[in-house]
Order: sequence, then structure tokens, then C-alpha cells
Amino acid sequence: MPKVRRSKKPPPEGWELIEPTLDELEQKMREAETESHEGKRKQESLWPIFKIHHQKSRYIYDLFYRRKAISRELYEYCLNENIADKNLIAKWKKQGYENLCCLRCIQTRDTNFGTNCICRVPKGKLEEGRIVECVHCGCRGCSG
Repeated sequence: MPKVRRSKKPPPEGWELIEPTLDELEQKMREAETESHEGKRKQESLWPIFKIHHQKSRYIYDLFYRRKAISRELYEYCLNENIADKNLIAKWKKQGYENLCCLRCIQTRDTNFGTNCICRVPKGKLEEGRIVECVHCGCRGCSG
């Protein structure tokens, strides 16, 4: 199985605890990248990749900020090695963005009217029974 590590610098203490989960997520990412995209829209074929990317970043975030299970050194190693997305984690620390699915959903330049993505609208403000699906990442609602 391929290793997640990319640099020659040895990983810090505690790496062996998170490595199996990261290897598993990396394997899922490879499967998602090679999966057939027959019958899917261009954007729809990228949704599994966004989902796994989110899972990997959320795993590191939860271990450090919520469960306090890894050291700051290991957390920063994961960010520097691009194992977790530091920009997405920075948004998760801000109020109102705790459940953000991806950074594309808050970029106003990617939408027709210069607003956020539809998945950022609270469910209470949407029509009753309407199913919302983000065109960027397939999210069904990540607002607070």
C-alpha cells in the first residue's frame, strides 16, 4: 500500500496512531480518482473526491481541536505535508463555518449572481420538501 508521507523528514511522535486511517482514506481517494465517470456530469464525477478530501481534513481537525488526541507538532506536520487542507480548517474555526463542506461553496466568483452556494442557505429558509444539492461538491446543506 502506498504511503501518505511525502517528505524525507521523519513524522513526529503519534504518527503511527493516525497512519492506518490516513492510508485507508488515501486508498479511497485513489479508487475515486480511477472510478468510471460514464453517465455522470463533469462536476458530478468530482464529488467523491471532494467528499474524501473533506473527510481527511475533518479527521485531523477533530483529533486536534475536539478530542485533543494528537500533538501540535503532528497537526502542523499534517498541514505542511498537505494531508489536511489548512484553508478549510481555518474556516471551520470561524463562527458560522463549522460545517463547511468545501471552499468553493463560499467563493462568490463561482456563482451566477455573486452569492454563496445554495448548500449554504439554512434549511429553514428553503421551500418545504425541496432537495438541495450543491453543483460544486454534491453537498446537501452545510449551513449551521
